[in-house]
Amino acid sequence: MITQLTINNFAIVDQLLVDFTLGMTAITGETGAGKSIAIDALGLCLGNRSDASSIRYGAERVDISACFVLDDTPAAFNWLTENQLDEGNECILRRVINQDGRSKAFINGRTVPISQLKDLGQMLIQIHGQHEHQRLLRSDYQQLLLNHYMNEPILLAQMQQAHKQWKVARQAYQQYETSRQERDAHMQLLQYQLKELNEFSPIEGEYQQIDEEYKRLSNSEQLINLSQQSVMLLDEADDYNVSNLLSSVKNSVQQLTELDPTLNNIYTMLEEASIQIKEASYELRHYSENLDLDPARVMQLEQRLSKQIALARKHHVAPEALPELHQQLLAEFKQINQQDEQSEQLKADIKKYHQIAIELAEKLHQKRLTVSKTLAKKVTALMHELSMPNGQLSIEIAYDENRLTEDGSDLVTFLVTTNAGQQAQPLAKVASGGELSRIALAIQVLTAQKMETPALIFDEIDVGISGPTAAKVGQLLRQLGESTQVITVTHLPQVAGQANQHYFVSKQTKGKQTSTDMQKLDNNGRLNELARLLGGDKITDATLANAKELLII
Repeated sequence: MITQLTINNFAIVDQLLVDFTLGMTAITGETGAGKSIAIDALGLCLGNRSDASSIRYGAERVDISACFVLDDTPAAFNWLTENQLDEGNECILRRVINQDGRSKAFINGRTVPISQLKDLGQMLIQIHGQHEHQRLLRSDYQQLLLNHYMNEPILLAQMQQAHKQWKVARQAYQQYETSRQERDAHMQLLQYQLKELNEFSPIEGEYQQIDEEYKRLSNSEQLINLSQQSVMLLDEADDYNVSNLLSSVKNSVQQLTELDPTLNNIYTMLEEASIQIKEASYELRHYSENLDLDPARVMQLEQRLSKQIALARKHHVAPEALPELHQQLLAEFKQINQQDEQSEQLKADIKKYHQIAIELAEKLHQKRLTVSKTLAKKVTALMHELSMPNGQLSIEIAYDENRLTEDGSDLVTFLVTTNAGQQAQPLAKVASGGELSRIALAIQVLTAQKMETPALIFDEIDVGISGPTAAKVGQLLRQLGESTQVITVTHLPQVAGQANQHYFVSKQTKGKQTSTDMQKLDNNGRLNELARLLGGDKITDATLANAKELLII
């Protein structure tokens, strides 16, 4: 429930702090005093749209806070916990609006998006405006009220989820069909590209290998000549070779070591060099003997290299990257083929989710049929109590699975008759303004008893009601306040007299500034305010006596 509302610089309010308690609270005041300003300010805390025009003249910003306790609001408590915004058993919503029109929202001191204020606000409080009865003429609102009274949140959530899945499946299939032409064109291109690449069949790493082999074979004659010439110089020339020269040097150094042993290291190095030359000569000889002059192989390699270079140039990649491109195009081809196979799966998904949604819609339909009879019977009884002795409400529920929505396949219509012998017709065709207000009030009271929202605000919903009917309205609201916190803005003394607490709204002008104030009335103040509502500004003994009869303490 809401425990406190703090308003700063909103409309004609300078500063205002209002404390609320359990039960029924009445707010009254003179016409134009701003009785609904507190409700409008609270609406901003609950995420309603704002603009800079709501800022009090001369002020920099609007600052509004609303404090709630969560004892009877498990849904709100769980929401705060899930969003890591919980602060024990209390919750403070705050809204600040600046001169540039920008606003900031806070939950328990932490900045949040406006959307989160709306989500949480719906769990904390419900506001029924003075034009609420006009909404009652709409079929969608009638269905919403029936849903509230039905009180099946899990079933409704399942219906919404199933409808969403069905909708997503249909959209996926539509997107698939829309892109079919584009896929077909791409498929033709892939087939053309892959025909050449499949015939060539590039292999990862092959280009580097055959390039090296081609260079070697294409220069094999020169390689043989140079390697044989090197072998001759190293070891095989009769008159002049490196091995013989090195052998002569070794002999000379060996003689030196006999004279000076410190030269032994040099001799060792020459010995190692002689071995290295022998091994180099052997390797070169073996290399030259294994070189082949194979013109056919050279031509084969040249053709393979030329083809790979040509294909790479055609596809704008390096020759070495052609195998990777080939695999990429093969994967795309396979994926498109799989997408064609997905067509049947998408159709199956549409059928599956549609069937689930239809089954849930049928369950909702049966629930609504059962609940609608109970609601119609109770509303009819309240209509009789609200001075409509011949009034009768019936609820028509038309089921059509072809109009499947997130709310099922029902079309709900409230039918009413207000006079004996009159055929029941839709509300808009039968009920007058006053009758519509009473019917709306009866439905709101009954549906509010089924809702988990712990606080309800009624903003002048008793417009067009007077006399004994007004007294009954007051009794209904007080009765509702026994299980739910009720705050009502009213001009009827019969309603205000039933309240557990009573606030009076007044307007004062000081110099060029006008401000609105709200004061909690004691019993004597309540008596005088009821007398004013009964007889106007002039309070007489008669009006005070009448007021005393209306005041419930």
